[in-house]
Amino acid sequence: MTGIWIQGPTRSGRTTRLVQWFEEWTNTQASVSDERQAPPGVLVLSAVSGNRAALQDHLTLVSQAKFPFRHTTPLGFLEDEVKLFWALLVEQLDLKAQFPLRLRPETELELAQRLWAPELAKIEGWSEPSMARFVRQILDLMQLITLSHQPIKYLPELLLQAVGETNPELPLPYDTIADMLLQWRQWCLDRSLLTYSLIVDLYGQYLLADPTYLNLLNQRFQVILADNVDEYPAITRSLFETFLDRDGQGVFTFNSAGAVRLGLGADPIYMSDLSHECDIVTLEPLAERSLAHDLNQPVLELVNNPMHLSSLPQTIQTIQTTSRAQLIRQTAEMIIAAIRAGRIKPEEIAIIGPGLDPISRYAFNQILSQKGIKIALLNDQRPLSSSAITRSILTLMALVYPHLGRLVNRDSVAEMLVILSHETIDPVRAGLIADNCFEPDVEHPKLLAANTFSRWDRLGFEVTESYAQLSQWIEQARSRENTTPIIVIDEAIQQFFLAQTQGTRPNQQLNFEQLCVLRELMETAQHYWELNARLDKLDNRHVNPSQTVQQFIQLLRNGTVTANPLPFKTISPPAAVTLATVFQYRSSRRHHRWQFWFDAGASRWLNGIDSLFGAPFFLQSYSGQPWTVDDQADMNQARLDRILQDLLGRTTERVFLCYSDLATNGQEQNGALLSLVNAAVPHSLATTSESSLN
Repeated sequence: MTGIWIQGPTRSGRTTRLVQWFEEWTNTQASVSDERQAPPGVLVLSAVSGNRAALQDHLTLVSQAKFPFRHTTPLGFLEDEVKLFWALLVEQLDLKAQFPLRLRPETELELAQRLWAPELAKIEGWSEPSMARFVRQILDLMQLITLSHQPIKYLPELLLQAVGETNPELPLPYDTIADMLLQWRQWCLDRSLLTYSLIVDLYGQYLLADPTYLNLLNQRFQVILADNVDEYPAITRSLFETFLDRDGQGVFTFNSAGAVRLGLGADPIYMSDLSHECDIVTLEPLAERSLAHDLNQPVLELVNNPMHLSSLPQTIQTIQTTSRAQLIRQTAEMIIAAIRAGRIKPEEIAIIGPGLDPISRYAFNQILSQKGIKIALLNDQRPLSSSAITRSILTLMALVYPHLGRLVNRDSVAEMLVILSHETIDPVRAGLIADNCFEPDVEHPKLLAANTFSRWDRLGFEVTESYAQLSQWIEQARSRENTTPIIVIDEAIQQFFLAQTQGTRPNQQLNFEQLCVLRELMETAQHYWELNARLDKLDNRHVNPSQTVQQFIQLLRNGTVTANPLPFKTISPPAAVTLATVFQYRSSRRHHRWQFWFDAGASRWLNGIDSLFGAPFFLQSYSGQPWTVDDQADMNQARLDRILQDLLGRTTERVFLCYSDLATNGQEQNGALLSLVNAAVPHSLATTSESSLN
């Protein structure tokens, strides 16, 4: 067994040391390699896909591109392996020989809810949204138990130990829930459909135990480089140990202040035990790279012991107001003043909060953008249906296909006219047209001619022409037989968003966000109809096309699909202020000169929910005893300690604690960071020392 374990806090140089090891290894291989032999296989794993690009560039540079490597995420690797060795699984499980199709989360939820309808009907008094949350919760339990490398049949025993015989979150018996998951598992396998959980289950229970697969794994890869394994699930440790036991080489980095994905399947404590079988390299925080070197200890002392009398250095300052609205305004104005004075650049600033509501995001964006300062939202997962472009195309589809009149109303038609005409039809005239020319009908809603409106002269020539072209396009699309919805959506995008001209006005240039929306809409639609085509064939279904369109429209309007098309990568980071939740910021591995910890008085810093229901019960370190309030409090405190150490490790110059006396509901704030706020110097009193800090 040959392994190297590189551990240290945030920005202590763990990844740099991994790259150095790879450079030394490639130099050694180059000196002894035989040109007649293929170079040794190298597998590189990154915790999340967003961190892959930089590491891949560094590894390519130091190896001078002479040693090709495969770079992916743990889930990406498991998915690729299951698909690559699908024939082996077909033989073992006696499945139909057809290529597997990966389900997206929204279709997984929809299909599981249909399959479990008989059992779900036994639950009384639950609304449809509550039922959907319950189904998602059951699927999450399947994800957690498979990531912990345990069979699904153990689920009832684990739940019984942790939460007792009954739990309000789980209104069905635990044995019934396990049977539902096993039924779902078999239903997907019979149709060669893959979910996140099923991929992990197949890999852990079958491939990782198959000698044929393991022999091929070691033939394909001789080295594994795994960065930030504190974010990896327990099943990856089984993979690493199996690989090392078969004479493979491994280099693993571990962030002692990481564990961002603890509660989402990661098991950092279990992963850390892998260090006992490796040579350990311990790195210390570098004072010149972050504030963590000097501030970790005093900050943690104040948070864990609020009665501790101490003051913080001027590298931590507070911005205090009475209301949250004042806090947003004052924070934004301070950022504007600092940028205008040339003390800092926008891209060197991050605003971070435990939870950023839409009002806060909008307010910061409006105030800063009015002064010409861009703002970058990290992983802003807003539903596709929140985009007017998406809503307009869905309304268009409801007008093209029959029997969908209940999905169209006056307001949606008016919005569609404005968006698809690129505001050639303004909101006032769009309202007039919708009031007078839209004919509601359950079977065939129509857009009547403009002259149906007695005062159609009020619309003007340009508006009338644009409306005529739009209504004519709808009639032509409706008249074509057997036109698939994918084609309708694609033609609508081409006609109304990508064509060179629209009416007498040139189209407005789509921005990056709008292009993402259109790409994700097409990807979602393509997946949805590909899946339905497979189910129609395998289950001998005869579904009316309009019914499938109706289900698709309702799926998007429920808000379960977000605008994150793949691949999602910007060419270069924008010159913009970063706005992110704590989870998003830590996951992105970014760092800034200045950090603004927004809403520092909120209780969510300690009690924020960024984990799945029951996540602690599936950790390998779980004691098997009933989960108590004290257990949850201890876990929350440990999480807060890691957050503070990690954020301090990601700022190089200053932290501003943004605190308002009152929350949005008018109640006084008394969160876990209040002791830091009281111990820090108010920004208004610290301005005299600015020169010494710049």
